Amino acid sequence: MNEPTSRREFLAVGGAATVAGSLLLGTAHAGDEEHKKGRVRDLIPGAVGEDGKYTLPPLPYAYDALSEVIDEQTMRLHHDKHHNGYVKGLNAAEEALAKARETGDFGNIDHLSRKQAFHGAGHFLHCVFWNSMAAPGTGGAPSDQLAAAIKKDFGSHDAMVAHFSAASKKVEGSGWGILGFQAAGEKLVVLQAMNHQLLTQWGIVPLLCIDVWEHAYYLKYQNKRAAYVEAFPKIINWTNVSNRYAMVAH
Repeated sequence: MNEPTSRREFLAVGGAATVAGSLLLGTAHAGDEEHKKGRVRDLIPGAVGEDGKYTLPPLPYAYDALSEVIDEQTMRLHHDKHHNGYVKGLNAAEEALAKARETGDFGNIDHLSRKQAFHGAGHFLHCVFWNSMAAPGTGGAPSDQLAAAIKKDFGSHDAMVAHFSAASKKVEGSGWGILGFQAAGEKLVVLQAMNHQLLTQWGIVPLLCIDVWEHAYYLKYQNKRAAYVEAFPKIINWTNVSNRYAMVAH
């Protein structure tokens, strides 16, 4: 069997045209295409159905599982309505782009490109977001590998959480706080995202996301975003975040 392809050689950027945080290909053994495809899909879990269309993945827990931090009604509206809207918008944008290619009519390309970026980024970040969370007391702790990376890049776990929380509270308008893996520096970074697709860096794999659009917290916290952000660490699924980190770092 061939030696594993190096991480630098194997990482590929999806970028803001379709992803706020951007998709990267996971490390895989050369020639093992099925293994490689599985790892890529797992980076954005449940985003694409068997028919190749973008799809709304089911929540990995009950709607009320996170009710200590996020209430059931918010989860139902957020997942079933808001996230599903991004799925529909992304499919519609890509269908319109396909029609433009068939007809050669690109007069609306700027509008369609914006729609593809906005809805695509919203869909992909939500797929990560749902899996970034678990019922209180069930999310585990960062793996030794991830804990070592956090210490190297932030100084301590507490410093990383403080940075992540501060950035999330201060997102201007609607957006996200993101802990991501930066391919160029092979390190962890915290980013803010405005809307879904603005302020990102090329070559970032989102590992942990918090949605700070008001629809993510308003029913329980009203306009108190800071209270929502401060409660969020109780429901972080560190097992999932660690597994995602292991896909892109070794």
